[in-house]
Amino acid sequence: MADTPARKAPTTHEARVVRTERIAPHMVRVVLGGEGLAEFRTDGSTDAYVKVVFPHPGVSYPEPFDMARIREEFPREQWPSNRTYTVRAWDPVHRELTIDFVVHGDEGLAGPWAARVQPGESVRLLGPGGGYAPDPAADWHLLAGDESALPAIAASLEQMPAGVLVHAFVEVSGPEDEQKIATPDGVTVTWLHRGAQAVGEALVAAVRGLDFPDGDVHAFVHGEAGAVKELRRHLRLERGIPAARLSISGYWRLGKSDEAWRAIKRDWNAQVEQEQEQDRAA
Repeated sequence: MADTPARKAPTTHEARVVRTERIAPHMVRVVLGGEGLAEFRTDGSTDAYVKVVFPHPGVSYPEPFDMARIREEFPREQWPSNRTYTVRAWDPVHRELTIDFVVHGDEGLAGPWAARVQPGESVRLLGPGGGYAPDPAADWHLLAGDESALPAIAASLEQMPAGVLVHAFVEVSGPEDEQKIATPDGVTVTWLHRGAQAVGEALVAAVRGLDFPDGDVHAFVHGEAGAVKELRRHLRLERGIPAARLSISGYWRLGKSDEAWRAIKRDWNAQVEQEQEQDRAA
């Protein structure tokens, strides 16, 4: 049997903060630039993402920065942390990379960093990765997610072909967290205000209540894992959408840190798929 090809290590980029802007009460936009992005490329995916690297406090790493070497030479408790974020925009002409961060006060790691970082500071990125872009051959598109998926949904709407039918649902805390998004003519975003409801509850209800148009749908559904699990079951089992026409995943899990969620995400997704296969066979 042929050997499995070694996984290619993600490219490391060292970027400089150009400017920041609080674009909503719970979202900060950070624009990065500098010579360290000279080799940065995207493949056109509207869900392109990078991993933002945060050094362990008080620990210095050898140069050139190499995650594989760090994991070999440093104890696990001194490894850098990283957080995955969607590329909101990439301007190769001006070499500017825009990332939007959800911020809830001092909660978490990346949000507080984005809220306090100043122009001129540097940050390392790994990637990019990605795999979804709206299929121009689809009869219609479904976009659904919470704040964590908003950058990818916005980027997708900006690349939709003219005249296409799109149903876009975004769940946010309240009306103050809505954003202006460039959309094709005739396309509007349905903003769902969470208020005191549980995360994902309004999103699940909105998608379930949608009168699905006829024809081939290409869907992008991302956000809190519990809500995504419900929507995956609904779309696959009740609506009969083929897996190949769904980009669907839990970006985060309520009550889990990023590291804890990543540690169980693969097994969690496999279990969900197994449960759904059993439901289809029943």
